[in-house]
Amino acid sequence: MIEAENISLHYGGSQILYGVSLSAGPGEVACVMGNNGAGKTSLMNVLAGRHPRSGGELRLMGERLGRVTAQEMARRGVAYVPQGRAIFPMLSVRENLETGLGCLPRGARRIPDEIYDSFPVLAEMAQRRGGDLSGGQQQQLAIARALVIRPRVLLMDEPTEGIQPNIIAQIGRVIAALRDAGGMAIVLVEQYFDFAWDLGDRFAVMERGQVVLGGERDRLQRDDLHRLLAGMVRAE
Repeated sequence: MIEAENISLHYGGSQILYGVSLSAGPGEVACVMGNNGAGKTSLMNVLAGRHPRSGGELRLMGERLGRVTAQEMARRGVAYVPQGRAIFPMLSVRENLETGLGCLPRGARRIPDEIYDSFPVLAEMAQRRGGDLSGGQQQQLAIARALVIRPRVLLMDEPTEGIQPNIIAQIGRVIAALRDAGGMAIVLVEQYFDFAWDLGDRFAVMERGQVVLGGERDRLQRDDLHRLLAGMVRAE
């Protein structure tokens, strides 16, 4: 459903990504892992249309894409949950959710009932300001805001960062349900190994802007993957 092939990326005169390839199909979670500064968020920015790639191909639903903006990717059904949540603190929970609807046709601009089914706390706090929510509640809001467009591709950058364990478990259940429904491709940047391993169908481990290990879960050894990532953390 989304395919990146041999992606390179420059910020000014600095090259950030070197020949990165990644794909996720319907009903799959592709996990991108690696230490800080490996290029994971830069890759997500390319996939979301937030930064133009320098080289390589990006395909969505089999269609080869040229230079596309974030707005165009959203209209095509690509939703992004950025690292740090990026909610609007002065807007209410409901207003935050409604900001995600702008890319939809006017007649489709409504918050689906299943959003509140997945995150009941957001229904309870619909009139509360986003800035008054806890970190875990804000993360739920950021995910829900992405889901209001009923995306075909969901990009998530570090959804468990700084979140309490019970909310991590809930987010994991939501991701698993979206994957198992079979209609969505999910690309997940994640540092929490057990969370990623439990959800992932494909893995790409990045280091210094390159994929150093990748493949389907069934072809990878859990302990080997864990040792590689642990070694990266120690070397950092």
